[in-house]
Amino acid sequence: MGQGNQTEPAALLDMRDVSVRLGARSDAPALIENIDLSIRPGETVGLVGESGSGKTTLGMALMRLLPPLLDKGLSGEILYQGRNIAELDKNALAALRGGEISMILQDPMASLNPVFSVGNQLKEGLRKNATAEGTLQERAISALESVRIPSPEARLSSYPHQMSGGMRQRVVGAISLTRAPKLLIADEPTTSLDVTIQYQFLELLKDLQKRLGMAMLFITHDFGVVARMCDRVAVMYAGQIVEEGPVRDIFARPAHWYTRALLDSVPTVNTSLDRLPTIPGSPPTVGARPQGCRFHPRCANAQAKCRTAPPNIDVGPQHSTRCWFPIAAARGAA
Repeated sequence: MGQGNQTEPAALLDMRDVSVRLGARSDAPALIENIDLSIRPGETVGLVGESGSGKTTLGMALMRLLPPLLDKGLSGEILYQGRNIAELDKNALAALRGGEISMILQDPMASLNPVFSVGNQLKEGLRKNATAEGTLQERAISALESVRIPSPEARLSSYPHQMSGGMRQRVVGAISLTRAPKLLIADEPTTSLDVTIQYQFLELLKDLQKRLGMAMLFITHDFGVVARMCDRVAVMYAGQIVEEGPVRDIFARPAHWYTRALLDSVPTVNTSLDRLPTIPGSPPTVGARPQGCRFHPRCANAQAKCRTAPPNIDVGPQHSTRCWFPIAAARGAA
């Protein structure tokens, strides 16, 4: 990523050349490859791209929650406050997960156990925070109040199926925040919510982030959510980050043709079209990714040089792209 001339605070999390392969062999197919990304304290970084681009895999890699085969194929450095998560043992990982780093998954029913009450599942995390004040019951009620669940004391005895999707997602959020993490990974947490509840949940996350001072990695496919939530954004395609920069720069001056295509496909109130622009074709599967720029088979601006791997170049302050012919250069030549 381009550093510009300004001094930046030290990264809370710094990923360096992170790859996840289908096994330990260096020639095994990679789900994600050569990822470099940092998150500073209190910052929200968005991770966007089509389904299958590797967003969730990256989030799971940060938590070391990958299946055994993929965990063996994890390489590179995931530095959290100087410690390499990729090298931590089980005990160190257990202390880190749910404590300093926490995660909200996109499907709350996949996170909540249907045979235990909400109170039991919430108190499990609260028990690990021995320094907190108040009884376990009082702290559980306070946790539900913090995510604005009405009648929190009564809700502690409810089971997940007795709650709405929005309430379940708030419960998952409460569980994730029981130990005041410094970094929250939110993996498409609003996918299962309707528009009104989605807005409320996003505002709730922003409020909690401000109060707790935590950083967030927000995984989504929705640029509207990125605009509302994020300071910086990284665009993923076929297992690689193809563009990264401040949100305003990405929206105003996208440099990669894939980013431009994604933005063009988002409807706005200022345009009236019979048909929205689409990106031809589909993202390549893990075993059939093209050589060179992975987007070139679908790119309207592709040239012969795109069949070789492009460098990651700076196109502005803290703004970089992986493209031979970035839009900024094409705009300047026009």
